[in-house]
Amino acid sequence: MKLVAVIGSPNGMKGNTGKLLQAALDGAKEAGAQVQVFSLADKPVKPCRGCSVCHVKGKCPIKDGFADIRDAMLTADAVVLASPNYIFSVSAQMKALLDRCCGPLHCQGFVGKYGAAVVTAGGGGCEEVAQYIVRFLRAMGCRTLGGVGATARGLADAGDRQRALDAAAEIGRHLVNAVRTREEFPEQAQDREAFFARMKDLVTARRTEWPYEYEHWQKQGWL
Repeated sequence: MKLVAVIGSPNGMKGNTGKLLQAALDGAKEAGAQVQVFSLADKPVKPCRGCSVCHVKGKCPIKDGFADIRDAMLTADAVVLASPNYIFSVSAQMKALLDRCCGPLHCQGFVGKYGAAVVTAGGGGCEEVAQYIVRFLRAMGCRTLGGVGATARGLADAGDRQRALDAAAEIGRHLVNAVRTREEFPEQAQDREAFFARMKDLVTARRTEWPYEYEHWQKQGWL
């Protein structure tokens, strides 16, 4: 069982987001997962150019860390995305990654996977950012377990820090157990199915311009 985590903090695993993510990864390892971590601070991803080459050929022409991260996520059983709250959203590093996932989004590359969010903030707003990450994961096809968040002040307090780390470890364990038992989340089905139908209509409508994605859907037996 493979879990891939991507952290979008400029401080990598050394900051608060890294500490909270590490607790989640420790929980996942304890439950039996093999874990692979990508730090966007060490493996930068450049912004999307909107060139549509990914739709046509299935590959992005930009030379950076994206292809390795994308391929790892596509072969994982579970994905965790971790980011600090930067003005009500994910960091620029994480946003660049999400935007570059346009091709896998059209191809519904995370169908059958499970996902969760890890978020930290200086003074609050973790839930808002976690919801954004979860929405992205669900649009990609994931079954999602929500997210875990903590503020810098909370992580500086011994009692609050331990509660946050425990919650992160629990979501890591839950992810692995969800994969193992193929846990269903019926309340999420409508969202996933609606976005799946939206991508099916889009790829079908653009089948001449986007041959790679149309052929992908045919090979999956989705058309």
